[in-house]
Amino acid sequence: MEIDPNGAAQTGSEPADAPDGEAMGLMIREARKAKGLTLEDTARAAGIGRSTLSKIENNQTRPSFDIIRRIMQTLDLETPQLFLQSAKTDISGRRDYTRAGQGEIKKTPTYTHELLCNELTSKSMVPYISTVTAREVSEYDDWVRHNGEEFMFVLSGELTLVTEHYRPLHLGPGDSVYYDARMGHGLISTSKEDAKVLWVSLGL
Repeated sequence: MEIDPNGAAQTGSEPADAPDGEAMGLMIREARKAKGLTLEDTARAAGIGRSTLSKIENNQTRPSFDIIRRIMQTLDLETPQLFLQSAKTDISGRRDYTRAGQGEIKKTPTYTHELLCNELTSKSMVPYISTVTAREVSEYDDWVRHNGEEFMFVLSGELTLVTEHYRPLHLGPGDSVYYDARMGHGLISTSKEDAKVLWVSLGL
């Protein structure tokens, strides 16, 4: 992605092999230190307790979606891919829904994402609708890449999927593609209007 998210998306980094919770904690710690923030500074800005943030960084707790969202916003890590959480859960039946046009909006330099069904935590899949605002490959600082696999369905407009291992793929309404999100990728709108796609990210 990415959303990521990842995603806009988390760019220029290789996917981590650590489990989701451990990888997320490491990512948060590294982002916090890169900004020169202490645990207290970050926790205060995100409106959570210092001990809670410490447990998240050390993979000692499973935080709610809202807490993760606040931390990501504090550290400027606003990609759908970063909201992927562990699929392990003891709940046998769950349900969430999003009314038309009421998803959570996340904007990046190359996409406008609408996160869907985002009240559920511990999801193995992250669904979202994205408007592709990028028009040139040069608008990406680097390849988008993150853990997992993605399914994408074109809702409207036309676009080109560029990847590091394949030739550019032109797609139109009704077309779909499934790919390894660890492979560098990005989308470029080619129609007069910005293309819109449905994305489903699956964390591994």
